Amino acid sequence: MRLRTLTALVGALGLSLVTGCAQGGSAGSSANTVTYWLWDANQLPAYQACAKGFEKENPGLKVKITQLGWSDYWTKLTAGFIAGTQPDVFTDHIQKFGQFADLQVLEPLDDLGIKDDAYQPGLAANWMGQDGHRYGAPKDWDTVALFYNQKLAKDAGLNPEELNNLAWNPKDGGTFEKAIAHLTIDRNGKRGDEPGFDKNNVKVYGLATNGGGFGDGQTQWSPFTASAGWDYTEKPRWGTDYQYDSQTFQSVIDWYFGLAEKGYMPPLSDYNIQSNQANTQFAAGKAATAMDGAWMISTYHGFKGIDVGTAFTPAGPTGKRATMMNGLADSIAKGARNKEGARKWVAYLASDKCQTVVGKAGVVFPATPAGTEAAIAAYKKKGIDVTAFTEPVADKKDFRTFSYPITNYAADVTALMQPAMEDVFGNGKPASSLDETNDQINFILNQ
Repeated sequence: MRLRTLTALVGALGLSLVTGCAQGGSAGSSANTVTYWLWDANQLPAYQACAKGFEKENPGLKVKITQLGWSDYWTKLTAGFIAGTQPDVFTDHIQKFGQFADLQVLEPLDDLGIKDDAYQPGLAANWMGQDGHRYGAPKDWDTVALFYNQKLAKDAGLNPEELNNLAWNPKDGGTFEKAIAHLTIDRNGKRGDEPGFDKNNVKVYGLATNGGGFGDGQTQWSPFTASAGWDYTEKPRWGTDYQYDSQTFQSVIDWYFGLAEKGYMPPLSDYNIQSNQANTQFAAGKAATAMDGAWMISTYHGFKGIDVGTAFTPAGPTGKRATMMNGLADSIAKGARNKEGARKWVAYLASDKCQTVVGKAGVVFPATPAGTEAAIAAYKKKGIDVTAFTEPVADKKDFRTFSYPITNYAADVTALMQPAMEDVFGNGKPASSLDETNDQINFILNQ
């Protein structure tokens, strides 16, 4: 039954998985080559630099890096597990980790000596499987903050201090909704909080949309559900009961998507994952703010003609601000041909030697404290203030950081939640309709 998760990704090929892994044969691997895959083109130069440093320390070993786009990456990787053409080492995502560990396509990394306190809090622990073995070496991390167009904010009479001190609630939206409404402008020049505002003819939305958010809502509703005190499952890792049927969760969802009904956020019909994401709306001047992740810092600050600011996520009913703190890792494929070389490469990737190099590139926050500091300095040199992303990690009193949900059957959860959330966002269904979806998900997890 557990092979059904793989089936959801690449078709009805699950039964060949065991055969493919047994055969091994990482594409391009040899006794003196380690193959490594990643998806982020912006990070490629930094890891090429790491590879040079690694090769100097390990004469005779070479690292062959392949960069693929996000969608192609997972399709090719999963197919590679089946066909035996997977890389030795690959960048892993916590969303995929549960299914890969469950399908036994990952090599345990217990012998690498990875310690929790060597990385930002929680990053190392997230990569421990249910069997007690480690399957990922911490690589980097990200949080979510509010990007805003400084000119549009100034024109609306909103200063950085005000934007950094917004609060929200599911009843009236609090000062956050007031700010978003005031930043919204219709085609007649009326703001969203002014009499005569036309919600059906909006020129500039107060808040960009990133779609329905699937089952995690990382850059959509998760900062709000978490700051309301909600959790995805009954425990931080490897939960078996999702809580999309919670009244707290559903009240937040009804309020959040209600922003679109009021005209303050684009409708789902305006969103396109390929051509009209939140950053695209922001760049075109069609949205004054956008909730987005740290991996997009360079993208937003690269938009010509826009002075970009960043603010903390708004404080919620719990009194705290919240942001998902997601962390990537490097994993070794169980079918890797060069496991000895792969272990050396992963250990190097997880060390300050590599992570400070990556940090100095200023494109991501590496997992080690030294790597993070190098990244902060690199962003500062570029004139970019990243406090909105880093402060939540340092301040546990006023901020709540939480992980991407780590469970089995992640592909099934996504397959069920995507249309369900789009029905709420785009088709006007109440959030209470998620009760049935939640039952279906929990049935799968507990059968």
